[in-house]
Amino acid sequence: MQFTLEAKSKNARAGTIKTAHSTIKTPVFMPVGTLGSIKSLDMNDVLNILGADIILANTYHLYLRPGDKVVAKMGKLHNFTKFPKSFLTDSGGFQAFSLSDISKPKENGIEFRSHIDGSKHFFTPTKVIDIQHNLGSDIMMILDDLVALPATQERIKVSIERTTAWAKESIKYFRQKQKEGIGIEQNIFAIIQGGTDKAFRTKSATELCALDYDGFAIGGLSVGELNNEMYDTVEHTVKYMPRDKPRYLMGVGTPEDLIENIQRGIDMFDCVMPTRNARNGTLFTSFGRINIKGAKFKEDDAPIDPLCECLTCKTYSRAYLCHLFRSREITYFRLGTIHNLHYYLNLMREVREAILEDRFAEYKKEFYAKRA
Repeated sequence: MQFTLEAKSKNARAGTIKTAHSTIKTPVFMPVGTLGSIKSLDMNDVLNILGADIILANTYHLYLRPGDKVVAKMGKLHNFTKFPKSFLTDSGGFQAFSLSDISKPKENGIEFRSHIDGSKHFFTPTKVIDIQHNLGSDIMMILDDLVALPATQERIKVSIERTTAWAKESIKYFRQKQKEGIGIEQNIFAIIQGGTDKAFRTKSATELCALDYDGFAIGGLSVGELNNEMYDTVEHTVKYMPRDKPRYLMGVGTPEDLIENIQRGIDMFDCVMPTRNARNGTLFTSFGRINIKGAKFKEDDAPIDPLCECLTCKTYSRAYLCHLFRSREITYFRLGTIHNLHYYLNLMREVREAILEDRFAEYKKEFYAKRA
């Protein structure tokens, strides 16, 4: 993987990530395709209508179904899904957090029961790398110990110590496998933890960024803390992250979150928000959110967003989408998802252009002025 930092506008960054499968212009938002599929879309939608260069898939879910060995047998993720560009795969640490009633972190890994059939499994730092080797993702994430906020100081201390220990084990194993000819075209990112405690974030970032990783993520945010706490934590943490490697903020978030964290130096994002909200009737626009099921849209012949150039906005009215949603027509889910993902991806394109022209501050003012 090659990362080139092309421009800065104060702390906001524009760069390029080159993997074996695509060139990714940053800042970038990665649509979430948990099971190797973005809900309601096919890969033609993703490639040719949305123009996504990277999507996220999930190690935990693909390990359970259809199984990472099945994916490997079918030509790994790129051939199995027919998405020829880049994949990033999360390691399962977030699933241990979100499915905490059926999982338990231990010193050497995470024990969990399948949410599908209740069978017992155990993820270790090396096992999740083996799984991701089978998946063939371009960027793999290490196993980390994520905690909900607020949390006790002792629990956060355990989290960062455990995450650092697992990171050391992971990078040693990953580089050894590359020497054996396995995962040569794959890359690996570590995940910085520490809650909203700046001392813990400093310790986690300093220890992890000293290791031979291809990029670094900030994890453990957007899990219960206030927005300003998240922004302050990111602003503090990036000071300890390398300038010449990608910075990824995991699981975040709203359009406003993206703008605020790009301002603080983040390059990569993912979140289920645009796809999940589309399915629930909430659509993002240049002027804020709308809920398409509202009665006021029943006879509204305007597009979702008059400033949007997506397939949905160029073709269909709010009235038609309101009708489809209220009727629970499957067509709505595709059209709504295309719009929301186009909004997010186009937001990143506009931000990138503003950074390259050193006018990010002006762009941010315009972004919020439209919402006023």
